[in-house]
Amino acid sequence: MSYDVHAVRAQIPALKSGSARFDAPGGTQTPQPVIDAIVDALAHPLAVRGVQNEGERNAEAIVTGARSALADLLGADPRGIVFGRSSTQLTYDLARTLAKGWGPGDEIVVSRLDHDSNIRPWIQAAEAVGATVRWADFDPETSELTVRHVADAIGDRTRLVAVTGASNLTGTRPHLPAIARLVHDAGALLHVDAVHLAAHAPVDLAALGADFLVCSPYKFLGPHHGVLASRPELLETLHPDKLLPSTDAVPERFELGTLPYELLTASRAAVDFLATLAPASATGSRRERLTAAFEAIEAHEDALRVRIETGLAALDGVTVHSRAALRTPTLLLTFPGRSAADASRHLAARGVDAPAGSFYALEASRHLGLGDGGGLRVGLAPYSSEEDVDLLLDALADYLTTTPAQGD
Repeated sequence: MSYDVHAVRAQIPALKSGSARFDAPGGTQTPQPVIDAIVDALAHPLAVRGVQNEGERNAEAIVTGARSALADLLGADPRGIVFGRSSTQLTYDLARTLAKGWGPGDEIVVSRLDHDSNIRPWIQAAEAVGATVRWADFDPETSELTVRHVADAIGDRTRLVAVTGASNLTGTRPHLPAIARLVHDAGALLHVDAVHLAAHAPVDLAALGADFLVCSPYKFLGPHHGVLASRPELLETLHPDKLLPSTDAVPERFELGTLPYELLTASRAAVDFLATLAPASATGSRRERLTAAFEAIEAHEDALRVRIETGLAALDGVTVHSRAALRTPTLLLTFPGRSAADASRHLAARGVDAPAGSFYALEASRHLGLGDGGGLRVGLAPYSSEEDVDLLLDALADYLTTTPAQGD
């Protein structure tokens, strides 16, 4: 059976507004079962986790269920799933914790392809202890971050390499397993920002070779919070700052304060919803159904990406900066002589939501020669349709024909 995008869309109330939404890299719209999960959690007794009363047991079941669901999504052990306010907050906390073991002469590698949340926390943590930061560049002509780019930045004193699983600006997907082997051969740790990747492809912590991996459920139909995945035995070796009475158990030692139960139950619902997108023939565990679902989602989104790229090729005055061989369905566009921000406003007036900017991937935007302004980002989601794509291409054609380029 083919992927039924209209059945998916029917379960997402926000899409009734009628806009063609290409802003999913900044956050997806929410299915009704995820919304219902939040309401259901708050409609029942809740208390600090425990076993003595209904509220305690409900809270315990929510946290346990959410850890299991995110572990299935990320190919991880539930005991290695840490929840936080955002992936940025989790990365900052991890960077400060790891930096306790760094000092002068140690080196940290960051990538110019990354979102700033996988750059600045590491730079600031390194600077605080006198460690050195080295940069892995990428090819601005192809948007590729290769193994060689990373290898050139690794030295004898490298302690950690931070790299994206997929660029939120251009969609580039570096070859993580090969990078991981390189990093581990150097005796270093690998931290992967999978915020953009986890929305579009199956993720497997061990297969990718990541020691730490972060993602954000609101990028894959869930609520706003962050998730860190790691091996429980690795987390056991780390000692973050925490309150004296709070537990030292893993993963709870990394979670500050009471967890947002309603958001965790919604994240479980989002994972369960994604599993329902698997073909009818898919059976087995939730992890197996999720893998099948993402294969179907990838095929659907890639077909739409090709449709967009074919349409863009027929338009004069568009530069596409998303050229990597392996990439998510995310396109960064600029318009020589015209403003990407103006293009975004023009599209919005025609019911097409595609934002402009650098989207916190400031180093990547600068490396592409686009300064801090970036470009127009077109991002697909499991609910994107052919009709949306046609509206986008029509609106872009209208913008290019009605807005003269400077110098014309």
